[in-house]
Amino acid sequence: GVFMYNHLQQKVRNAEALAQKYKQQQEALSAQLQVVYEHRSRLERSLQKERGEHKKTKEDFLVYKLEAQEALNKEKQDSMNRYGALSSQHKILKNQHEDVKKQLLDLQLQHNSLKLEHRKALETHSQKYAQLQQEKDSEVTNLQDTVFKLREESKLLRKAHQEVHSQLLSAQ
Repeated sequence: GVFMYNHLQQKVRNAEALAQKYKQQQEALSAQLQVVYEHRSRLERSLQKERGEHKKTKEDFLVYKLEAQEALNKEKQDSMNRYGALSSQHKILKNQHEDVKKQLLDLQLQHNSLKLEHRKALETHSQKYAQLQQEKDSEVTNLQDTVFKLREESKLLRKAHQEVHSQLLSAQ
């Protein structure tokens, strides 16, 4: 009877040690899961910040475009007024009139150049946004896979804990 009692006590101590080990593993997994959640939260905040900055940049560009358009319209109007005034002195000031036309052409070329730069900047932003979106999607997928694996491990740990508990009850 004493031998049997000592044997059962040894089994109980072993089972308690195993339960403690499983509890520590579960705590470690919980800590890792918390780290994953915090990382995901930081990524989401970073994405929101990038979206805000992109929106501000886009609004600033639209304001700049409007101002440039107004300046160009003003230049065109000034050129037309000058042309009207110069037409009465056409013979004397013909060379000056040609200079104004050249200036207008230069402004149009500059305007076209600005439009091309805008298009390139927009394409660059679109590509960067698509890349960030793809990276975010990849990270979310990885996080979901990690959560799934951690849940599966938690299920296995619970099942093993339940089996140990059942064995202890059977042993008692």
